[in-house]
Amino acid sequence: MAKSLSEDLRSRLIAAVAGGMSRRAAAERFGVSAASAVRWVRAWRETGRRAARRQGGDRRSERIETYRSVILEAIDEKVDITLAEIAQLLRREHGVLFAPSTVWRFLDRHAMTLKKNSTRGRAGQARRRRAAQGLAGRSA
Repeated sequence: MAKSLSEDLRSRLIAAVAGGMSRRAAAERFGVSAASAVRWVRAWRETGRRAARRQGGDRRSERIETYRSVILEAIDEKVDITLAEIAQLLRREHGVLFAPSTVWRFLDRHAMTLKKNSTRGRAGQARRRRAAQGLAGRSA
């Protein structure tokens, strides 16, 4: 993501437009896009803000955070509940739609992820791993 332009440049462009120059002419004079000049002047007229807004970050997590207690209760009731089941529960009982990935990010933020370990094991190539270990232990 690009770095925001300086507040000084924004202030000079806004002052030029406030002094009677058109937005497009001011954009050309200060070497910025016309769209940026239009957005800056609109923001200044509506809110009085000249500084750039904060960039990046999460802007939507508060939506699922409102259902925090519901999600945590569902996990307490059924420890091995899946992400898809939590998403279906929220849709069925509260009429809100969340993707399973959104539910995962919520649980990750609250340090509630379940990681596989050697006790649980992974499905897959157990036979090959055993064979390879056996070969490594033999002497030639």
